[in-house]
Amino acid sequence: MTHSKICGIKTPEALRVSVDNGARFLGFVFYPPSPRHVPIDIAKELSLLVPTGVRSVGLFVDPTDAQLASVLGKVQIDMIQLHGDETPKRVAEIKAQYQMPIIKAFPVAGEGDLEGVEEYAKAADWYLFDAKATDGGVSGGTGKSFDWTILQGRSFSKPWMLSGGLDADNVNQALSILSPDAVDVSSGVEFTRGVKDDAKIKAFLDAVKVP
Repeated sequence: MTHSKICGIKTPEALRVSVDNGARFLGFVFYPPSPRHVPIDIAKELSLLVPTGVRSVGLFVDPTDAQLASVLGKVQIDMIQLHGDETPKRVAEIKAQYQMPIIKAFPVAGEGDLEGVEEYAKAADWYLFDAKATDGGVSGGTGKSFDWTILQGRSFSKPWMLSGGLDADNVNQALSILSPDAVDVSSGVEFTRGVKDDAKIKAFLDAVKVP
């Protein structure tokens, strides 16, 4: 069974639709340059609405100790997603400090981008493979996918998520090629950048449920 993660949650409505339709993970983005960034006070209120059985994920990009402390001291987060250039040592430091599962994201454009993934095995609990930003920006929420066959036939020591340009129309194609433990979507369920669309969230989650 492939689980689903809806990332970039900013409103109670998007959270409710995601949960009601079977999302297993909900992502809150704590990265100010992102259109999906959610203020700490709002994230705190939203995190209280996450029911048992659904995991709240805090997404950070090369966070400082101060940023992590400011968020995790107020917001009820179950997992930390690191979406920057964090080294294995840095990931291990963060895990040791907060004692919660870590998702480490890797931008992918070619075979070479998978080299070194297992260097994170001791510190990370999940891997996430996303499309590499082509403009030098930060990966994530670009709405672009990558060549899924790069991951075909590969096995990893950790459960992993597939991300990057997924939506209700192409997720089944991706799942016909790969067998990720979870699929992650952000821009593919939005009306405009950073604004979730309830109907698209439901359509995506329904599509993932189809064998």
